[in-house]
Amino acid sequence: MGFFTPQQPRKDEPGAKIEPKPDPRPESVASPSPAPGAARRVEEPVMAPPPPSLQAQPKGSESLVAKGLTIEGKIEGTGDVRIAGRFKGTVNVKGEFRIEPGASIEGEVSADTVLVGGEVSGKIIAASRVDLQESGSFIGDLTAGSLTVAAGSKMRGNVEFGWKEGEGLASKDRGLSPSR
Repeated sequence: MGFFTPQQPRKDEPGAKIEPKPDPRPESVASPSPAPGAARRVEEPVMAPPPPSLQAQPKGSESLVAKGLTIEGKIEGTGDVRIAGRFKGTVNVKGEFRIEPGASIEGEVSADTVLVGGEVSGKIIAASRVDLQESGSFIGDLTAGSLTVAAGSKMRGNVEFGWKEGEGLASKDRGLSPSR
């Protein structure tokens, strides 16, 4: 009783006869037999599309710091970033930066849009807008093109919004400041 099939002889053995192996590539697809004297058309092999992991990522892809992760450092780049865990450090992204409910950030955040659903302590600079959601809390300095504050959210600190770059400097130069 044999479990093993006989092996092919080695190439370097004298008198070895090597059998050709079948080609594993797909065969070409050909048209049905043409009429005698007609040109024969041969088509290229049909290839499967690349797996999703090798396909180009769609524009606007999102990076995630998952719940349960704690990261300290710097996040920089283009694209959207979502924090569901904890992050301490500096963030500078061209895109949307989202802090999920239950997540926390300590440091400086600079992004086009910042959505605060968790806790942020530090500084936020948003070119476009900041949305402080119902579950969000913020302690620090905030500068944004626009600010939306949902009922139930919490905020403590200095806030500037609605001003264009360089606008409003004249009132600061004259010593005028908002009363407290």
